[in-house]
Amino acid sequence: MNQIRTIEAVPSSKGTATAARIGIGGPVGSGKTALIERLIPVLAGRGVDLAVVTNDLVTKEDAERLRRSGLIDPERVSAVEAGACPHTVIREDPTLNIAAGDVLESRFPGLELLILESGGDNLASTFSLDLVDWWMFVIDVAGGDDIPRKRGPGVLRCDLLVVNKTDLAPHVGVDLDSMLFEARSVRGDKPVLATNARSGQGVEAVVDAICRAVLFAP
Repeated sequence: MNQIRTIEAVPSSKGTATAARIGIGGPVGSGKTALIERLIPVLAGRGVDLAVVTNDLVTKEDAERLRRSGLIDPERVSAVEAGACPHTVIREDPTLNIAAGDVLESRFPGLELLILESGGDNLASTFSLDLVDWWMFVIDVAGGDDIPRKRGPGVLRCDLLVVNKTDLAPHVGVDLDSMLFEARSVRGDKPVLATNARSGQGVEAVVDAICRAVLFAP
């Protein structure tokens, strides 16, 4: 049985969430943390009070990266160690992440948005709606243009699919237009956005989607 453990997440007595909670999942290397680094200043520039919970297997690497970035108060970043199965703490038993979010909300009473980043996992990774109000799944073109055709649960069920690292398409033999067409075809009327987190391209559109979906702002 997979062992789930955490160092920082301690249940609070608050018990209720007031901040909107969104999830960001996707395979290892798809650019989830890089996307969050781009989202933070844009959201802050729009006056959104936010914090972040990261999930890693047995480290706090993503959390430490965000804390060192200078983009956010380090106290606003919490780390959950997911053990051997990263999707378990965002889907089957999200208790640790709920507790970590409650702790941040108790520390920062004006919190409006809590971003929960899943540890890198496969295309089956999905978020429990007991944990988040809305979630996005990040894939990247370097992972292969066949990802949409594989119709993984993460790709199909997320509220927003983000196709990242668009700048790499010509270098890895990917027809970006075809990949985006296939992604939109398998998702029906659910949105798909293309981004290059490294340059910031497409990030404003992702922020627009977040604001419309959970902050009810234009």
